[in-house]
Amino acid sequence: MGELLTIVALGVYLVGGWRFWSGFNRTNFTDKKAFLTLMWPILLVSNQSYRKNFSKALKGS
Repeated sequence: MGELLTIVALGVYLVGGWRFWSGFNRTNFTDKKAFLTLMWPILLVSNQSYRKNFSKALKGS
């Protein structure tokens, strides 16, 4: 069960990172693309501005 949870968590992390990376040009950010992509779970929870930009990157709005 623990292995399955690890695989699912890693999958969510990778898909979220890939979608943010792909939609980065829709955000208000101009640099640090790799850092912002790698840190997306922590920033999503802790930073309201990042949440708005993450939503823009994923939804395109």
